[in-house]
Amino acid sequence: MSAANAVPSRIVVVGASAAGLSTVEGLRREGYTGSVTLIGGEEHLPYDRPPLSKQLLSGEWDTDRLRLRGEEDLAALDLRLRLGSPAVALDTRAREVALADGSRVGYDALVVATGTRARRLPGTASVRGVHVLRTLEDALALRADLAARPHLVVAGGGFVGAEAAAVARGLGCQVTLVTDTSQPMGDALGDELGAMLRDVHHEHGVRIETGVLVDRIRTAGERATGVRLADGHTLDADVVLVGIGAQPNTEWLAGSGVPVGNGVECDATLYAGSGVWAAGDVACWLHARTGEPWRIEHRTNAAEQGLAVARNILAGPQGAAPFDSVPYVWSDQYDLKIQIYGRTRGADEVRIVEGSTAERKLVALYGKNGRTCAAVGINMVRALRGYRTQVAAAAPLLTRSAA
Repeated sequence: MSAANAVPSRIVVVGASAAGLSTVEGLRREGYTGSVTLIGGEEHLPYDRPPLSKQLLSGEWDTDRLRLRGEEDLAALDLRLRLGSPAVALDTRAREVALADGSRVGYDALVVATGTRARRLPGTASVRGVHVLRTLEDALALRADLAARPHLVVAGGGFVGAEAAAVARGLGCQVTLVTDTSQPMGDALGDELGAMLRDVHHEHGVRIETGVLVDRIRTAGERATGVRLADGHTLDADVVLVGIGAQPNTEWLAGSGVPVGNGVECDATLYAGSGVWAAGDVACWLHARTGEPWRIEHRTNAAEQGLAVARNILAGPQGAAPFDSVPYVWSDQYDLKIQIYGRTRGADEVRIVEGSTAERKLVALYGKNGRTCAAVGINMVRALRGYRTQVAAAAPLLTRSAA
């Protein structure tokens, strides 16, 4: 093996996330015996985030069920675990990560798995009754406020907003959902399936304001009392959840030379140069088949990229393989199980090939330039799996079932 491809003796993973943990486990699974350090800004052991807006928020789960691995499993990985002190700077020349507690950690290869943070409306961080939903503490704080069965206004109709609205209704809260798209989850599902989802929310008592943004939070005595919409209308609220997307945690990389734009900019193998790799929500990689930069904020993508980065680190930049997987995400709302393979955004055609919106049980294929770019299933778990290969191959768009 050449010096350029020598296996690093010290690997540091920044981000005790699903992607970070997956990287560590992948390294050990591949037989790596060198030093591994996992750095996490939160004090918690690595935990799963999708249940935050579902099972944890509803009270169905307690916090222990979120843990991705127990203490014994982590100990078996023989790693140095540095929790509660986030990375604040990176020196790629010295190959050192600076932490908030003043310490520095040296590395030979570095994996950035710092994920994203929830976007906030300006000036609302200290307003009582205004929440975002990204961390364990976020979910617990929102759950505590929902226990009083308040009037909740949800700003944003994406995955987090729609799921939280469904949970809040199940808890007996009055809920108003505000989205700038024409339908809840319209960006992901399109108009036809989004309209079906809107009807389901309506039937469960959610009021929905579409095609409008929340302009600002109304307050009295530093407590939220409602929201003002961009069209000038106001809505009363006791509690507000802001679910307007997330932004990559890359500020700590300023001045490091690591290319940063919409996340850490990587090549097709998830390599960013200077011994730095990226995985998970923060990674923006050049997709090998499409030639486009992709950044995906999905749980399964994070785990798959962590494993891919582990393999590629050990192979070295010269022997690394492009990351090419079919994205997968799911959402549970009321009695609906919504699953998506591929990327629906940018599709120019949608065809329902099994079931119907009337049945609320269907498979829909999404196409771009006549090729399948995604498949969506609603309450058709088994049937949907048959379309994954069609998405992976970007096969010609079907007019009826051939799965």
